[in-house]
Amino acid sequence: MINHGYEAWVRDFEAERERRAAVGDPEWGRGAVLDPALVRSLQRFQVGEDGDGSALIGKADRAGDPVYAQAVRLFVAEEQNHARMLALLLAAGGAGTLDGHWSDAVFVRLRRLLGLRVELLVLMVAEAVALGYYRAVRDGAPDPLAAEVAGRILADEERHVPFHCRRLHEALTPLPAPARRAATLAWQGMLAGAAVVVAVDHGPALRHLGIRPRRFTADVIRSSGPLVRAMSALPTPAESTLARM
Repeated sequence: MINHGYEAWVRDFEAERERRAAVGDPEWGRGAVLDPALVRSLQRFQVGEDGDGSALIGKADRAGDPVYAQAVRLFVAEEQNHARMLALLLAAGGAGTLDGHWSDAVFVRLRRLLGLRVELLVLMVAEAVALGYYRAVRDGAPDPLAAEVAGRILADEERHVPFHCRRLHEALTPLPAPARRAATLAWQGMLAGAAVVVAVDHGPALRHLGIRPRRFTADVIRSSGPLVRAMSALPTPAESTLARM
């Protein structure tokens, strides 16, 4: 399916890349004081952000829209920058990174099962969870450097969500209504399951940030409604407010 409506997204990603270069990195030299539970949590999220995105890029290339494929490459570059910043944050706190984690391996395997549509649906689960997580770190981390890094990543994720929602709208619209409904219900179920797993796995860190795991789970699940509605629209780069639910 070829759609030439992604020029604005490419411009948005490129403008953000230029803005990021002009602003520069956080001041890593000031160091960070990170609670051990938060260190373990950030290490797991760093693994999830790290990767070359080759499977997603390959599927985007095969979709037949070179402008969309270019936008996907710029998206992957932002995710890689997240992994870089998290690694530097951990280093500022005297911690290293992990070689891998089971939760990331599960998501990667699910994303690679079928085509671009399934890849994006699974990716959107991770993005929705990430919105809640990085918001919690930004608002609850006692360390200023950790809060700043989380805020920067959250701002990117709030832009990523409408980008993926647009493509999912194009992918789901041709399906019969019952199939669309089944797909979105399955996605909401997957998101609910992922939220529970993250709340349990990252429970000590969430409590350190002042959020009960049950509250985190409920907030993520509640966000699924607006996101499903967004998949039924055609979001533009300016329509990132839906990601702030």
